Amino acid sequence: MEYLEFELPIKELEEQLQKCMIIGEESDVDVTETCSQIEKKLEETRKDIYKNLTAWQRVQLSRHPNRPYTMDYIKAICGDTFLELHGDRNVKDDKAMIGGLGKIGDQSYMFIGQQKGYNTKTRQYRNFGMANPEGYRKALRLMKSAEKFGIPVVSFIDTPGAYPGIEAEERGQGEAIARNILEMTRLKVPIIVIIIGEGASGGALGIGVGDKVLMLENTWYSVISPESCSSILWRSWEFKEQAADALKLTAADMKKQKLVDEIVKEPLGGAHSNREKTFETVKNKISSHYEELKKLSPKELVKTRMEKYSEMGVYDE
Repeated sequence: MEYLEFELPIKELEEQLQKCMIIGEESDVDVTETCSQIEKKLEETRKDIYKNLTAWQRVQLSRHPNRPYTMDYIKAICGDTFLELHGDRNVKDDKAMIGGLGKIGDQSYMFIGQQKGYNTKTRQYRNFGMANPEGYRKALRLMKSAEKFGIPVVSFIDTPGAYPGIEAEERGQGEAIARNILEMTRLKVPIIVIIIGEGASGGALGIGVGDKVLMLENTWYSVISPESCSSILWRSWEFKEQAADALKLTAADMKKQKLVDEIVKEPLGGAHSNREKTFETVKNKISSHYEELKKLSPKELVKTRMEKYSEMGVYDE
């Protein structure tokens, strides 16, 4: 397990508990009471730290190296029923954007999402979760296929942004994202969007329009990352914590501004601390929201979705 800077008090107590248990096993000394005291202190420390997280600390948790990624969710939710589909039928298959068909129970879904890597080699292979235009065009192709066969769409968002390289711009990055946003607003099947990690800028919006938009508790959703915002406003990354607060990017902020529909609670310590529980929670949320959305006709779905996004924001006449 890797620990973030603010989690170091937890690490120290866990090491103390482990040493205490080893002493008990290797000697005749009764350490039951001491271990109980350390366990109690550990539980109190965990609650104290995770119940009072700052915006920047939540950003750090969303990027935790042990945090589950899109494929982890899909494999846990769908098991062997998942069939990955490839290519945009135009340029190539973007490894940063994955998609395919899978089942929850007897219901089929079209799953789409950005995929990050677990080590240096896979991070390069997945382009750090930053999709090119062909990735967004692949996502759109799969969504249109789902619409054709009346299959609901589930979108997992976890990206530091769309790939900003010259070749991506040459192939129409902005147009690809804009096209996806337009087409998703009028897709005639239910769309459930879940932000499972980072939700940055157009990279997230390109697959982020949905009838229901859910955010895991320790994720963020914003037009720009705290580091980039800090570098623009203060010409330095040193003010990223202040930028995170100013951007109002946490799940609580998004819910308050009515930009997302629901906050999904994570286990104490983050999604990576109890993966099975997180997967089960997300699976149940998908099923329950689909049960609600399937009652609407395609015309009602599109109308409700359009109205939802039209009402966002505050303005003066």
